[in-house]
Amino acid sequence: MLTIEEKIVDVINRLRPFLINDGGNVEFVKYEDHIVYIRMMGACANCMMLDVTLKDGIEAMIKDEVPEVEAVLNIEEL
Repeated sequence: MLTIEEKIVDVINRLRPFLINDGGNVEFVKYEDHIVYIRMMGACANCMMLDVTLKDGIEAMIKDEVPEVEAVLNIEEL
């Protein structure tokens, strides 16, 4: 049985090739209090579509597969 963190990392690892294909990347930082903290890198860090990618892509997929997650935050925003 996978831990919550392992499930989150699995989802991120499946999304990573799509981001790399566009010149970006994503790094899992931590999971704490039902919130996933990630770091968007490369082209993704400064992309005008960052919020859409984060909320409609990464967050939606993680929340769909790991119901314990309430939000996904890019640590550069904090």
